[in-house]
Amino acid sequence: MSQNTAPRRGGNAMAWATGGTLFAGVLMLVTGFLDIFQGIVGIAEDDVYTHIGDYVFKFDLTTWGWIHLILGVIIAVAGFGILKGAEWGRVAGIALASLNILFQFLFLPYQPWWALFSMAISIFVIWALATDEGYGASEKY
Repeated sequence: MSQNTAPRRGGNAMAWATGGTLFAGVLMLVTGFLDIFQGIVGIAEDDVYTHIGDYVFKFDLTTWGWIHLILGVIIAVAGFGILKGAEWGRVAGIALASLNILFQFLFLPYQPWWALFSMAISIFVIWALATDEGYGASEKY
């Protein structure tokens, strides 16, 4: 009978963090693909998004399309890295989720509800990736 020597923070907390990391990876993939589609729409049709009021941080919607397209591809790649258990995926996931919060804040006048929802998802991703201490270890339990 082999005895496991991996540190445990408590069965429930460790399972929650591990499940949260897996869910964060899936959310990064989904957010990346949705940003890709959002970018394609912004590039193809400038009049799809309505502009609500005047805003300090104004960009052309084609520019926003390219920003979302590029960011979406990078976020999806990081999500794949998280699901594969790569340490670079975790670090990139935290950095890209932070960057996504910033860009979604700047995109608020065009898609306010989606921007707020995407910011909330990014906050969860940062929390899940920052709290999982056993990330990338071959034996977590």
